[in-house]
Amino acid sequence: MTEQTTDYGIPQMLKNLGISNENNGVSAGGAFFATGDMLESFSPTDGKLISKVKTANPEDYQTVIEKAKSAFKEFRMVPAPKRGELVRQFGLKLREYKDDLGKLVSYEMGKSLQEGLGEVQEMIDICDFAVGLSRQLHGYTMHSERPGHRMYEQYHPLGIVGIISAFNFPVAVWSWNTALSWICGNVTIWKPSEKTPLCAIACQNIINEVLNENNMPEGISTMIVGDHKIGEMLVSDKNVALISFTGSTKVGRTVGKNVAERFGKSILELGGNNAIIITENADLDMSIIGAVFGAVGTAGQRCTSTRRLIIHTSVYDEMKNRLVQAYGQLKIGNPLDENNHVGPLIDKDAVKQYLDSIEKCRQEGGNFIVEGGVLEGDGYESGCYVKPCIAEVENSYGIVQHETFAPILYLIKYKTLEEAIALQNDVPQGLSSAIMTQNLREAELFLSQAGSDCGIANVNIGTSGAEIGGAFGGEKETGGGRESGSDVWKYYMRRQTNTINYTASLPLAQGIKFDLSGEAKNETDAV
Repeated sequence: MTEQTTDYGIPQMLKNLGISNENNGVSAGGAFFATGDMLESFSPTDGKLISKVKTANPEDYQTVIEKAKSAFKEFRMVPAPKRGELVRQFGLKLREYKDDLGKLVSYEMGKSLQEGLGEVQEMIDICDFAVGLSRQLHGYTMHSERPGHRMYEQYHPLGIVGIISAFNFPVAVWSWNTALSWICGNVTIWKPSEKTPLCAIACQNIINEVLNENNMPEGISTMIVGDHKIGEMLVSDKNVALISFTGSTKVGRTVGKNVAERFGKSILELGGNNAIIITENADLDMSIIGAVFGAVGTAGQRCTSTRRLIIHTSVYDEMKNRLVQAYGQLKIGNPLDENNHVGPLIDKDAVKQYLDSIEKCRQEGGNFIVEGGVLEGDGYESGCYVKPCIAEVENSYGIVQHETFAPILYLIKYKTLEEAIALQNDVPQGLSSAIMTQNLREAELFLSQAGSDCGIANVNIGTSGAEIGGAFGGEKETGGGRESGSDVWKYYMRRQTNTINYTASLPLAQGIKFDLSGEAKNETDAV
């Protein structure tokens, strides 16, 4: 690869998004403020410093909490369709800024430009979904056993929703949570990853435009850039009704425990160790596309990335040969160059984890049919570009049971579909899964109660990616949380049962009779 001479329009993109040489990492809607240390954001694409961000300290955090508490008192009384109108306007702004924001996602995070633009499109899509939902926050009515009574259930906003997001989807995951939170009447506090703070500042700049144009109070949408201590404050704060956390299983365990101890609510989107089963009845052309994109897209840094291919013995050799050929055609380089398939890992720590995982795989007996390694030379100065690799392994290997956020693909053989499903399920994580088959019986077994134990199970598409119309999330060590579409809005609201007596008497439930002496007894006993 030769070094690119173009700047890909980065300076103009930063200007359009309101990113300066030094940025303020705390915003409560209309105002930016921070009094903490300076954080530097480097691009993994070229290793260059993009900009600096002034971070928050505990005093800044308290200011954000107070502004959010105040805003909620007003925002919860705004009719849901009008809250939806704000989200509609936000979606329109995202359409205006799509090219610039998609480019920033690609440059600061390292995913391909196509994926960066696709992530912003997810934001637009969830806004569209939320706008329609703002007129459909349905409750239920039911018949009372008491005459002259009406019963129904309704949903109310929770209050403050805290969103802690990861670097690999620096804007989309926030939008999944915040669009639904807003139409439900909540206010949000976003702590983005310290590895992608500029993406968060750009998003906050965009929503600030909408809130200011509509004369909305500060505190509806807040963003706070800081280290793990700020995240811990969010998690332990009883003022924060719900924590939506995206990250590792290790950290998620602590988040879930701490939120539960204060009787708060949490949505946990944690690790994935996703497999595609390739049956003897699979279309191998389709299987190659799904497997390769799932394994190398975003350089293997998606929670839905394909980590394992479980392949029937009858097609194993052909599939393996096709994979080796496909990997030989991959172009690795600057993700802003649309000719490249694979960009960099997020930083050098991720590169170290990639190398350590390869070494552990070798020690356990893994046979690498496509070798890995770190790329050097012109265009790879950041030190974050690595080779996607493939190893033949056993599912029981410790490293295979572990989620590695890198483009390492493991191949595993199977003989019967029941065996394949057992292998697919025999990992601690349970996020995404897929089967490639043209056999209806195989597909239906995979989707049945005896099939995949994951939150997402696909037929004839890969594990990577999801549409916003469905609930996104997984089971087991993935945390059990759900985000995005379907009826996920209920996570962001509290449920309330109401009974109305429109008579002049007060009959009690279950036929209880109550006299003024204080004695309570069953109606049958009273007769």
